[in-house]
Amino acid sequence: MKKSLLFSVFASALIFGGCSNIKVSDAVYCVQIDPLKKAFKEEMYFEENTDAVAVAKGENATFQFVFRSVYPVTDLKIEAGSLTKGEQKIDAGLKAFVGYIRAGKHTGNHSKDAVFPVSDYYPDCLNDEEMIDVPPMSNQPVWVSYAIPKDADAGDYTAEIVLTGKTGGKPFRVVKSVKSKVFDVVVPEQTLMVTNWFFGSLSKMNNDDKVEPYSDRYWELMTELAHIMRDHGQNVYLFPGVPSLCDAKLTDGKYAFDFTNFDKTIELFLKEGNMKRIEGGHLGGRSGKWESEFVVSVPGVGARPIENDTARLFLSQFFPALYQHLESKGWADIYMQHIADEPTDQNAASYIKITEFVKKQMPGTKIIDAVMSRKLANTVDIWVPILDHFHHDYDFYRERKAAGDEVWYYTCTGPQGNYANRFLEQPLVQMRILHWLNYRYGATGYLHWGFNSWDLSTTGDLANDNEDWPGGDCWIVYPAYGKVKSSIRLEAMLDGIRDYELLKLLEQKSPDKAKELAASIVKDFDRYQSNIRIFRATRLKLLEACSSDL
Repeated sequence: MKKSLLFSVFASALIFGGCSNIKVSDAVYCVQIDPLKKAFKEEMYFEENTDAVAVAKGENATFQFVFRSVYPVTDLKIEAGSLTKGEQKIDAGLKAFVGYIRAGKHTGNHSKDAVFPVSDYYPDCLNDEEMIDVPPMSNQPVWVSYAIPKDADAGDYTAEIVLTGKTGGKPFRVVKSVKSKVFDVVVPEQTLMVTNWFFGSLSKMNNDDKVEPYSDRYWELMTELAHIMRDHGQNVYLFPGVPSLCDAKLTDGKYAFDFTNFDKTIELFLKEGNMKRIEGGHLGGRSGKWESEFVVSVPGVGARPIENDTARLFLSQFFPALYQHLESKGWADIYMQHIADEPTDQNAASYIKITEFVKKQMPGTKIIDAVMSRKLANTVDIWVPILDHFHHDYDFYRERKAAGDEVWYYTCTGPQGNYANRFLEQPLVQMRILHWLNYRYGATGYLHWGFNSWDLSTTGDLANDNEDWPGGDCWIVYPAYGKVKSSIRLEAMLDGIRDYELLKLLEQKSPDKAKELAASIVKDFDRYQSNIRIFRATRLKLLEACSSDL
């Protein structure tokens, strides 16, 4: 590993100014850096990291570079050669220019590891345009990843990544040689349950033109959403307003339900999204302020308490019909039902009443919710506490697991402070550590509310909804016409999911070793080893342990 400075390039610019006699080779700068490093616009120093990228079979080998030029650059293009070992060749998957977005609002209680660039712009979106222009003296991160096949040969691979373009009226060509070491271990099939709540208002993927629900265009764009979620480890999907998907109609006190759109939606995600579990949308919400009682939503009527005859009439007909339909389709075992979001001690009683009523209509169906109360024992089946509650009530959740319940966890606008989350201001390694937390504390699932909450904002250069939420909370992907763009945060979380599965694999061979490695990264719920070099060294130990006989 060697260190590189941009200063020599800046000095050339100061000495020669706009002189035409400056060499192109002196004007263009490119350095390889760790993919977990966020390269800020105004940053002037980078460590060049040419170490071989260590990977298992079935995951991505990712390389990142920082490109910069004294002069304006036009037509910057990425040419990525195959990763090669003898006759084995692995073609590049994603080639992208990392785009910047302004955080806008930050957390009120930020992490000790948080970073606040002067510009307030953070690298995030992975733009897969064929070529771009780059302003002078501006950092442009470049991202290239290779999907390593599960049947690839183990060993050392090399590739050449070439950047071409024009600057000062002259063409240039920068060649970077990269290395990857593929270990003789395959990432196991994913067992970690992952759900990011997604939104079906798809106009941002359609040049801001309205997309009619259930139209041909709607299904096209929904398929694109399913693909990017599937390709990044999502295997649980929330379908908001399940009753509305089932088109309830009331005639003479009797409801009729049309499951056509429900079936088509589920079938799409089963086929295109690798769906393992179905989340039935929340039945209702709070009747008023945060501590108020929960009420249920009745189609065509509105919110009603569970004691209300209209509410009970609807639910007593809807859920038996739904349950019978799920059984007929073979989906009953993977269906879970939300009641209401984030129940607290103050409104737990109303939550329990609704749940008891629903369970009578759908015997055996698991209840899942983001929870903020321990009063729901023997009511909730899949507990999803926010991370800091999981921390402080850890003994309780261990008891719930011992009793046969599932325990996941979630993050959203909180927790803040030193807890890992998806905020732009946090180090990228902490997005990956989210799933080391899953392993360390036995949480078998992860939930976040904001996969693509684009319609709350213009999604221009601001990463939140009118500064009501911290930058990075509302979405982790970006819309483009007819498609969805990934982000470096989403890529880091995908790598974390694969880390989780490798830790589970190692656990089968050496539980103590797996626990030791996890504890060296996650020292406590809110204390982590965020140093990139140390994280990489630990992950190398994980790969070595998984691929050895121990």
